[in-house]
Amino acid sequence: MKILRKVPMFGFLLVIIDIFILLGKGEIMNNLLIKIKLMSGAMWFMSVGDLFVIIGLIFLFIEVLKSTRTSQAAIVDHILSTLVLILFLIEFIAVKGAGTSTFFILALMSLFDVIAGFTVTITTARRDVTMDRDSGFVPPAPHN
Repeated sequence: MKILRKVPMFGFLLVIIDIFILLGKGEIMNNLLIKIKLMSGAMWFMSVGDLFVIIGLIFLFIEVLKSTRTSQAAIVDHILSTLVLILFLIEFIAVKGAGTSTFFILALMSLFDVIAGFTVTITTARRDVTMDRDSGFVPPAPHN
């Protein structure tokens, strides 16, 4: 479980997608996964790509929760998240199988992860440090 705290979740998602692309199965994103007739009579379709976007949203939520930490592991996680974002962008531009809307949306979610991670961490760290006018600097309370 410790590896999940240190490695960005979008890195796992990127590896899974890359495996499909390397195996020549990149078109699997367009495959129909679910087809349900709703009470309204409308048909709801869900593709494999849609499922990846849903998984990406779940991962984004987890990453934002992880960013509330102010430890050195959080700094490493932010750096790795930035590297994952760079890989997403490079692959979107340079790899034929990654040039899809689904891949772009996941790359955008990775960007939000990086921005939110740094923003939340900075805001949280700012609250940990307090200044006392009489005694000067008061160090933050230790976190467990």
